[in-house]
Amino acid sequence: MTTAKSPLGNDRLEDDPFALFADWFEQAKQTEINDPNAMALASVDESGMPSVRIVLLKDVGADHFVFFTNYTSRKSAELLATKKGAFVIHWKSLRRQIRVVGSVTKASAEESDAYFATRSRASQIGAWASDQSSELATRQTLMDKVAEFDTAYPDEVPRPPHWGGFVVSPQEIEFWADGDARLHDRFRYERNQAGLWQAQRLSP
Repeated sequence: MTTAKSPLGNDRLEDDPFALFADWFEQAKQTEINDPNAMALASVDESGMPSVRIVLLKDVGADHFVFFTNYTSRKSAELLATKKGAFVIHWKSLRRQIRVVGSVTKASAEESDAYFATRSRASQIGAWASDQSSELATRQTLMDKVAEFDTAYPDEVPRPPHWGGFVVSPQEIEFWADGDARLHDRFRYERNQAGLWQAQRLSP
């Protein structure tokens, strides 16, 4: 017989979704084999056609999430045009996922510079060499550009002006935990007009 016990062990919802996110994220870092910060990021074009791809979550603030990418890419063009985005993180080892919907803005130049400085030299050069999402004639064309920028920047590599961060400020965060007989725990946090989080449990 299926029990009424929550997969999370209790029925109390945390007041702050970011505190709960931090707790789950720390657990995922211990259990996921690869990239516990991998997230499927969704955007839409001007016709409403959606697209999705995997990016890496690089920072979590008190009320926002940050990832970095090439600003000339398809995803960047769509995010900059709509100022809206969504992502989901799935941790198979924990049988949990978190879904986020919100507004999207560029990170500050200072924040982008700071993160770019932590990347490996090869990744820094790659950011200069890749015109992300544009048509590429051959693989060798790309490697020739890598060699070109490697020569151009023999020492410190500056951040390309076309590369930087995006900040996702959520209006909605939904947590999901797998339960027996598909009786999952599922609960959603939404910001009210006063900017405060309100939580509600959802049917699985």
